[in-house]
Amino acid sequence: MNQAPSTTGQETTISTLTLRTGFEIELLAPAGSDRQALADALASRRSGRVHRSFHTDSEPSTVPGIGVFRHLSPAFDVVDGAGAPVARLVDDITIVSDLAGTSTPPGHRGWYRVLCDEPRLLRLIERYIDPDAAASAVLDPVARLFGTRVDVVRSAARVNDTTGATVAVVMPLPPGRERPCEVITPPLTEDHGRALDELLAPARELGFTVPAEAAVHVHVDGAPFRRPAAFANLVRLFGYWREPLWAALGTNEACRRLAPLPAELLRLVERDDWSWPELAAAARATGLTKYADVNLTHLVAAQPFRDTVEVRVLPGAIDAADVVRGAALVESLLLRCLDERPIPWPDDGVAHDPVGALLALAAGAVR
Repeated sequence: MNQAPSTTGQETTISTLTLRTGFEIELLAPAGSDRQALADALASRRSGRVHRSFHTDSEPSTVPGIGVFRHLSPAFDVVDGAGAPVARLVDDITIVSDLAGTSTPPGHRGWYRVLCDEPRLLRLIERYIDPDAAASAVLDPVARLFGTRVDVVRSAARVNDTTGATVAVVMPLPPGRERPCEVITPPLTEDHGRALDELLAPARELGFTVPAEAAVHVHVDGAPFRRPAAFANLVRLFGYWREPLWAALGTNEACRRLAPLPAELLRLVERDDWSWPELAAAARATGLTKYADVNLTHLVAAQPFRDTVEVRVLPGAIDAADVVRGAALVESLLLRCLDERPIPWPDDGVAHDPVGALLALAAGAVR
């Protein structure tokens, strides 16, 4: 494969976005506050409302024989006066360093998590329970569904099935878990910087900060990349250009859940005889995961939950201009991936000017 030329002078990126883009921005509420405080502030500025809901996540289990616990935690959906979505604010369990030494008691504001070891069962539970219910009562509909009752023990509650097997458990929210605040935007189609500033300026005013492990994730529509040539270029970009991308974007090395793409996937895309269904099926078999520098799982899924490409390597930020600046470089590179020409390998000089090299790579993007 040909190598891309490096540039000698660092150029300036144009911080303008043209693609329909969604953002996930990881923030941290100050001690004594929480993500609901930001939700209330955002709703107030738009004569809107806050709807409580659940956010699904998973974490390693400390129970022998159970590898992972899935859980539902308090989330807040903000809508404007007309009912249009403004933002969704959720926990992010990768944010931990800034919570070390937290001395507040568990169960802030009476908040809790619903835990289950089976993802399909947890999705069913979420459909039946009320996010506004108290911890002692939230599992009542689940108990009725299984023909049993809720066992309440101090601040926890549990539902077993008729054989005694545990279906779900409610536990108080661990100390400090009210503070992480991932701001999830709806897809933005224009004036991205202004829209982001309307979310981030109130956060700064309330004393929110960028946590140690923070990242910004960018979502763009996946459909244009569901072709062998475009998909291959995505893999080449985030596979062969991983180090220049991290250097140019300032990727946070403390960020969790980042990883290179599978080596087998990089080999697969160099074949030029794939149909899209064949390539998607082969990619699924490589061990592809969402917890990589770029999440390609929705592209290759037979039934995608979310039809996007998710770029996960932008550093944490609480200023809209910083977010848009990084996203603009990413957008220009994604557009280059839509070009039929294969993304080349970086040459040896790229390390001296990764931004310039990436701008040169993007210069041939089809717009």
